[in-house]
Amino acid sequence: MTVLYLAHTECDNTLHKSALEGLAVAGDLAAGLGEDLAVGLIGGDVAAAADSIADCGAKFYAVSGADFADGRYASDLAAAEAIAKAVGPAIVIGPDTSRFSRALPGLAIRLGGRVDTHLSGFTAEGGKPVAKRWFYRQRMEGTLTRDERPWIVTLSSGIAAPFSGAGSAAVEAVSVDVSGVRTKVQGLECASEDAQTIRPDANLLFVAGAGWTKKQVDGATHVDVAETTIQTFLGATKASLGSSKSLVDISGEGGAVISFLTHMHQVGQTGATPRHPKGLATCCHGEEPHVVGWRFIKERRAINTDAGCGWAQGKCDVLYVGDAFAVMKKVNELLG
Repeated sequence: MTVLYLAHTECDNTLHKSALEGLAVAGDLAAGLGEDLAVGLIGGDVAAAADSIADCGAKFYAVSGADFADGRYASDLAAAEAIAKAVGPAIVIGPDTSRFSRALPGLAIRLGGRVDTHLSGFTAEGGKPVAKRWFYRQRMEGTLTRDERPWIVTLSSGIAAPFSGAGSAAVEAVSVDVSGVRTKVQGLECASEDAQTIRPDANLLFVAGAGWTKKQVDGATHVDVAETTIQTFLGATKASLGSSKSLVDISGEGGAVISFLTHMHQVGQTGATPRHPKGLATCCHGEEPHVVGWRFIKERRAINTDAGCGWAQGKCDVLYVGDAFAVMKKVNELLG
């Protein structure tokens, strides 16, 4: 029973951190099951990517060329199918990226298998593969296993340490004809580093709460000052930006809004559950619906004028009791 790990290269022909994390999980699973590990790479030029993980002990397969450099459902699916048929695996694992979230469910249909996505773990227990997945907004983790094969899964990022082990890899090329594919990639338009505020790989998560848009001590709102303060901090630290639900919903209540915040920034029970090493919450109450989204943040700090807020009830490591406008102004000054 071979375990096949699939990954795609990035625009610079390297492997993303999430791909390296998934490879570590796949390697541990194969070892735990006592089975062989195969790695399939898809991209424009996979040689450097293969060499970067050559020490994983797997046999390498690859579909490469200009047609596979960019994400496209038809070509990604065709490449994954060709590699899978060359390997004949019982289990196929891939990172939970936008490319594979589209293509791998289709691979399960092509191979007559079953698929599970967004897994938080995949291990060998009692000689059987066992998948783990969060439910109810990461409040409960369930386990499951399947008898159907091939079993195809995608793994969420941040669940394992990235694999490290470079060398010289021997790669078996797999040919795929996608000349009949009608979809054409016209190009990629990437947001500039300054314009992009959601940064999953950032060391720090900065979360803004509704207090930024409320009346301040002078009886007036200062949304323009809030925007400048937050953007200055993000520009200096390259932190990722999050928001409480109350702040992103405030536009529907007729309140003043921070122009660059959307529901994509929402963190909490009904939002995202990020995995940054550090987090700083500002103007947030720190009650359970908000804090549940912080459960994977390793070091949590908060700024609030209320010393008895939810953050102070053992939900953060450090609470700064003060005005976020004044505190962040001073922080920005120190950052230069």
